[in-house]
Amino acid sequence: MEIQISGQGFEVTKPIEEHIHQKLKKIEKHFNHIESVHIVLKIEKDLHIAEATVHISHRDISVRAKSEDMYISTDLLVRRLDRKIIKHKEKLKDHHSKEMVHHNLKAKKK
Repeated sequence: MEIQISGQGFEVTKPIEEHIHQKLKKIEKHFNHIESVHIVLKIEKDLHIAEATVHISHRDISVRAKSEDMYISTDLLVRRLDRKIIKHKEKLKDHHSKEMVHHNLKAKKK
């Protein structure tokens, strides 16, 4: 999984980068077909905003989180991302199980 982290309006520090990498390991355990993750961190007024776009085979998942602290924003971002990826994974399982049922019904008719 390729991870790209950039900052708009400020420089991303090593501790924030390491924090994000550590948190993203959790997501990779749930779904190992993630091609790349692009995270943009920015500060607007008093809000710390974290945005992520995850590239999964033929699909992009985008998530945004904001709070008064960048570490909290990144934690929220990863939690939301994790939920979306798990939901995507469940949809894939449901889709494939429906295909198998449909395939089995066709096979029984022959």
